[in-house]
Amino acid sequence: MLKKISNIGDCGISCDFGDEVNKKTNKEVIKLFNFIQESVKNEKIKGILNYTPSYNKLIINFDLVDIKSNEIIEFIKSNDFSKTILSEKNKIIEIPICYDEEFALDVKRLEEKTKLTFKEITESHLKTDFFVYMIGFVPGQPFLGDLNKNLYHDRLDTPRVKIKKGSVGIVEKFCTIYTFESPGGWNIIGKTPLDLFNINKKNTSLLLPGDTVKFKSITKKELLSFKNE
Repeated sequence: MLKKISNIGDCGISCDFGDEVNKKTNKEVIKLFNFIQESVKNEKIKGILNYTPSYNKLIINFDLVDIKSNEIIEFIKSNDFSKTILSEKNKIIEIPICYDEEFALDVKRLEEKTKLTFKEITESHLKTDFFVYMIGFVPGQPFLGDLNKNLYHDRLDTPRVKIKKGSVGIVEKFCTIYTFESPGGWNIIGKTPLDLFNINKKNTSLLLPGDTVKFKSITKKELLSFKNE
């Protein structure tokens, strides 16, 4: 349920669905996202520049020349977007991951924190069906939940300046994949050779909110010989 709509700056609106991070809340965010998308496509509303979903919020950016924030707010409030039907065609994507010690940078501290062996950590990770809550931070980077509670751990006290592309990390209930080399404070447990984002493709991002991700273990040799199609 939409809790609050508020202005953020001159040309932005935040649609807030509360503080909880779960599938039920996220699906309400995606319903509003789909509703705005269809409304823009069918020209039922003008001036919308961008609409970005997160775990529990939708940010809408607009052009002040064409529309004002109060018009957008009234448009949302006067339509029952909760009846929007979500697609049942969300993908299940299998992502290869190599847990070789060269790529599992934080496995030792995870073993100490969780009291689990490296094998138990990887087995728990592989058994999880991850829900794609959102895509963001850098292009194509997925935020996946819900990690098994036995693997919960905080961020690094001091983030790394560079995390290599393809690195797979976990923090609290979430898992992510770095689609570009970037700074980061997640606990790195492996690496995938799969490209999740390609600017030259029609569908630039392999994953979308609502998809499901399952990881498949591969060897270092398989990682090095992997070819993206």
